[in-house]
Amino acid sequence: MSPRAARFAVNALLALLAVVSLGPLLWMLSVSFMQAGEAGHFPPPLLPSAPTLHNYRELFVRAGMGRYLLNSALIAGCVTVLSLLFNTMAGYAFAKLRFKGRERTFRALLAALVIPGQVAMMPLFLLLKQMGLVNTYAGAIVPGMATIFGIFLVRQYARSIPDELLEAARIDGAGEWRIFFRIVLPGLKPILVTLAIFSFLAAWNDFMWPLIILSDDSMQTLPVALASLSREHVMDYELMMAGAVVTILPVLLLFLVLQRYYIQGLLLGSVKG
Repeated sequence: MSPRAARFAVNALLALLAVVSLGPLLWMLSVSFMQAGEAGHFPPPLLPSAPTLHNYRELFVRAGMGRYLLNSALIAGCVTVLSLLFNTMAGYAFAKLRFKGRERTFRALLAALVIPGQVAMMPLFLLLKQMGLVNTYAGAIVPGMATIFGIFLVRQYARSIPDELLEAARIDGAGEWRIFFRIVLPGLKPILVTLAIFSFLAAWNDFMWPLIILSDDSMQTLPVALASLSREHVMDYELMMAGAVVTILPVLLLFLVLQRYYIQGLLLGSVKG
């Protein structure tokens, strides 16, 4: 096979895989614009016969999806900012600062990665209950403020920062906080974007913890609200698809905007770590 034919075959295969991967998402978007009951026909139509925004109006006017959208944005935004701060400080400390028990503590953290997160939900709930954080936004935010994976990711990347650069800053009289914010953070930009995307996606898509910690319906997040909506409108496929579009659209746009930094952070982290 000639090189040109090989390239054509590879591109055709990739295009086919892209269509297969994007097909369900595109059909979901199409169904969200269909009239009520249209998606239940057999065979199911690929495109709406008369596109309408009725399903989206129902979501925001009758189902109150706007409130849940703001709740998810608030929780995911706070989790992202706080996780960037705490994960970066911890990862930098494990990578560049010397203190007693550093390696043993880090190995213990890595060992904790094998413990499922669901195991810690009950003790965490009881702890937050004692602190008075049940049914509060703070209670939904606390578990995502720092993660072992985030600390590990930052630590592996921060090890590539030259020790000579940090020592030169200390000799010039810079304190640790100034070194961290003026030298370390700018050098960690690619991995910070990657970590921000991971943190935002995890918080935005989280279903179990908001369901446990938030008992007030007005404080629920989009995934929980969408699950409740499915129980009330189990046969209303068009409304459910509109809710799914509203749920995934923000994170999809975020990834498309930041994908260059995201891929760069993963590649550099894998090489430098």
